[in-house]
Amino acid sequence: QVQLVESGGGLVQAGGSLRLSCAASGRTFSSYAMGWFRQAPGKERVFVAAINWSGGNIYYADSMKDRFTISRDNAKNTVYLQMNSLKPEDTAVYYCAAARRVGVPQEMMTYDYWGQGTQVTVSS
Repeated sequence: QVQLVESGGGLVQAGGSLRLSCAASGRTFSSYAMGWFRQAPGKERVFVAAINWSGGNIYYADSMKDRFTISRDNAKNTVYLQMNSLKPEDTAVYYCAAARRVGVPQEMMTYDYWGQGTQVTVSS
């Protein structure tokens, strides 16, 4: 069992930055691929970025790869999402998820555990 707790969301002006954190419980964090997803109001949850167990393999959704950076610190059981040059359309609840899979899964159904989400609001 893995429990995930996101933090770092908030209100920011367009062009600003935020760093989201996702702290995981359990001793096997380093065996999980980790992903970030987001869900805007009235829309489906979509993939943002994923990182494999070692951090050596990373994948981003096309629309975010130039502004977002995913990273992880296995010693701290934490995965991060650095978000720069934020836009109002980035407003969403951001979720982290853990998958006991090799590689960088992008499908929601491949993830085994989910956090509760953290709200990011970008004002224009």
